[in-house]
Amino acid sequence: MTSATGSPAKAAFPWWLVGFILLFVILPLALGIWCAGQIKQPVVGVIKLDAAIEAYSASDLLTQISYAREHDEIRAVVLVLDSPGGTVADTEAVYLELLRLRAKKPVVTVVNSMAASGAYYLSVGTDYIFAKPTSEVGNIGVIGSLPSTPSIDESTISTGPYKLWGSPRDSYARSIEMVKQGFFQAVKLGRGDALKLTDDEVVSGKLWLGTEALRNGIVDELGTQTQAQEKAAQLARISNYTVSDLRKLSGLPEQVSVSFYYMAPDGTSTGLPAEPGLYLLYVPMPEVVK
Repeated sequence: MTSATGSPAKAAFPWWLVGFILLFVILPLALGIWCAGQIKQPVVGVIKLDAAIEAYSASDLLTQISYAREHDEIRAVVLVLDSPGGTVADTEAVYLELLRLRAKKPVVTVVNSMAASGAYYLSVGTDYIFAKPTSEVGNIGVIGSLPSTPSIDESTISTGPYKLWGSPRDSYARSIEMVKQGFFQAVKLGRGDALKLTDDEVVSGKLWLGTEALRNGIVDELGTQTQAQEKAAQLARISNYTVSDLRKLSGLPEQVSVSFYYMAPDGTSTGLPAEPGLYLLYVPMPEVVK
């Protein structure tokens, strides 16, 4: 086409094409980049227990478990254990919260040196258990101190014969059996068909080395914390994840040392709890001095 003067006419600039590109290419791309930036990178959270399970350590564990359950970016949790167990009530409280967490997100246990008694109780509330070849695992059972024989103290009055003592000795023994059965049922539920032991062998109180624990179905695999993290990510179906300490994420201070064990007059630990009561606890036998 030519103009009236005979020169070629200039074509009109296709502004509609610019609008098309802005609307259907650049804008969706920018929106996608912005949305991607709002999605937090998935996290595998790590909870460590390297002490006895008592009021302070259980409170810290519960705080970390609650944080993991309530924050969507925490997609899986690894529980790292090196503990002889502890009090019945505190162990049960943590175990029940682990079950609540496990209902929403995968939880994997890795045992370092030891997961005995109450610590093993916690592990059977998770999806998968790793141990080292020489980790000590098991010690399923209960220990307790019998209440004192009721006696008369002329300076103290009470409204019943067991007000001061809590219970007669025979009913206390029945309480220990009831706690043992609860522990046993948790193990049966948690390990299921993987367990290769008779009921009597399960509640024998034996500690198994990791290799033997694997053979008996007490643990699932021999491995490290890194492998446990990879397994947790696999169960959560995530990749390109980070690993974070849930103690720091949940704002807890540095761990505080508490006096859980009864100390001998020479200042050494006896391995026995300082307070009488029922315990899911491994107490090593004292060495015999020759």
